[in-house]
Amino acid sequence: MIGIVDYGLGNVQAFVNIYRGLGIEAAPVRNASELAAAKRLILPGVGAFDWAMERLEGSGMIEPLHRRVLGERVPVLGVCVGMQIMARRSEEGIRPGLEWIEADVRLLDSTPLSGRTQLPHMGWNDAEPVVESALFSGIDAPRYYFLHSYFLAPDQDDVVLARTTYGVSFASAVRKGNILATQFHPEKSHGWGARLLKNFAEL
Repeated sequence: MIGIVDYGLGNVQAFVNIYRGLGIEAAPVRNASELAAAKRLILPGVGAFDWAMERLEGSGMIEPLHRRVLGERVPVLGVCVGMQIMARRSEEGIRPGLEWIEADVRLLDSTPLSGRTQLPHMGWNDAEPVVESALFSGIDAPRYYFLHSYFLAPDQDDVVLARTTYGVSFASAVRKGNILATQFHPEKSHGWGARLLKNFAEL
């Protein structure tokens, strides 16, 4: 079963619906015992970094998540702000992140985008794989839906799976062992997103 971490942020039901259509069992998880039953986890998120961390802390699931992800090495996929809170910290706020990935979260540089709507980066854009990855297996010219003003900046490029350009080039998908994450929303990205979620389920 794929557990969608439900701490009050993110399109939880959208993930469940996609997996149901794929014939893959998925359900929201809201506490330690439900987390323990999941074979894979998705950590969604929308909104601000600090607000996401406050909601996750309030859910009581941070320590169980650490145990499952860092101790038991359960595969986990962070999405949008769910990706960002895997970092150490964010320029958007003051709270520490989960620190699962050696990275900071930074504001997109909109300087090259003068004369057009700048931030947030909203809408469809390419995610160009930079290495072969099972996450993008069978996906031709991947294109995904984005909605963000901040991005994950990893210390090392070797965790980057795909990059996207919006004024500047940034990591739009990363992997560190069992920890994967995308800045884009696969649950809003039609066939490209459904295939990526299927690939994650088969890792």
